[in-house]
Amino acid sequence: MERDMTVGKPGKIIMQFTIPVLLGNVFQQLYAMADTVIVGQFVGVEALAAVGSVGTIMFLIGGFVIGMTTGFTVLTAQRYGAKDMKGMRDTVGSAYLLSIIVTIILTAISMLGMKPLLHLMNTPADIFDDAYIYIMIICAGIAAQVMYNLFASVLRAIGNSKTPLYFLILSAVLNVVLDLLFIIEFHMGTAGAAYATIISQGVSGVLCLVYIIMKVPVLKLGRENWKLNGHLARIQMGLGFPMALQFSITAIGTMMVQASLNILGSVAVAAFTAASKIENLVGQTYWALGTTIMNFSAQNRGAGKIDRIRQGFRSATIIGIIYSVVMGVFLATGGKYLAYMFVSDHVTELIDYVGIYLTCVGVFLIPLSIVNIYRNGIQGLGYGFLPMMSGVAELIGRAIVAMIAAHYMSYLGVCMASPAAWVLAGGLLIVMYYWIMNHHLDKKKI
Repeated sequence: MERDMTVGKPGKIIMQFTIPVLLGNVFQQLYAMADTVIVGQFVGVEALAAVGSVGTIMFLIGGFVIGMTTGFTVLTAQRYGAKDMKGMRDTVGSAYLLSIIVTIILTAISMLGMKPLLHLMNTPADIFDDAYIYIMIICAGIAAQVMYNLFASVLRAIGNSKTPLYFLILSAVLNVVLDLLFIIEFHMGTAGAAYATIISQGVSGVLCLVYIIMKVPVLKLGRENWKLNGHLARIQMGLGFPMALQFSITAIGTMMVQASLNILGSVAVAAFTAASKIENLVGQTYWALGTTIMNFSAQNRGAGKIDRIRQGFRSATIIGIIYSVVMGVFLATGGKYLAYMFVSDHVTELIDYVGIYLTCVGVFLIPLSIVNIYRNGIQGLGYGFLPMMSGVAELIGRAIVAMIAAHYMSYLGVCMASPAAWVLAGGLLIVMYYWIMNHHLDKKKI
């Protein structure tokens, strides 16, 4: 099921690759949504607020993992596009070893530093214990996140976006079943939701590994591939860590927003949590487009097809803008009513808060589209540092607006933090793209 993205119509290939990635992202989002819906419906608003209060930390950890594993496999896609199969397998073995090392370090750091971090974020006292238990279980299961995302990234690097989807659907269903079992039957509260999440992620990762071993001979590694080649490792770390840090920088800005939100009380936190889940569901298309254009750019960079890369960016941008207009209208007019999925009580208190947030987001979806397409596409071309700087721009935008919102105790200000970040980062990325394509790409070696 591998796909050579260096031939065929770019627009058609982008659509065909994006749809399975999108569906996979949606089902991955269902992990968090299932936790939120079931906790909100069967445990209560305070438990919902507890899960929501650590959402930015989960994004910090999950984003780091996704960025790292994706960056480690950019070189895999480039070698595959260049038809260098031996070199491609070398990059896969190196990615596996690097991921194991980073997983051990990341798990230890996150678990040791979690309690001080929750205090730093002004986590309300009435939800602190539930939030701490939930996020500590998630941290203990970081290896499960790494496993799935690494194997899925390897498969996507060789053009296979469907197989990770199939296993993710299965594990998403498993997550819902376990949520219901642990929360309703075993009365485990937020801890049950966390256990359901990491078990399901682990299952999807194991299934991907079994598929690679049994069904993808091009990825069958020999003893010679299982080593840390200094040259490859430097390139992979030069791509993986900036991508991981870029996610982390974005998450730090989001954590600042969360800290500004937490001082407004549990009701505002719960409403923001519900609205964020709706936004994240809509945003899966942008992340899917980003994943697609990254692999498209990487394979065509390996093949030396520069004009084809331009065509791919253009097609992805058009798709993103059309989608943004449609979903922007939906979020601004009727999106708030989806909040009924997340809570069964205090709905009248929450609904207006949810509507404010979704209106702010809906108006600025086109910049969000630009951020995801151009950042990922530039990373696929082999640039790590420049896209990371767009993450710094996001951090600056979020931080400034969040601090102003905190000063004035403004919920509207909190809601405008992300749109401000998207506008700033999107403008910077467009400038980077034209500079790279017009003045620098032909000089960069892979």
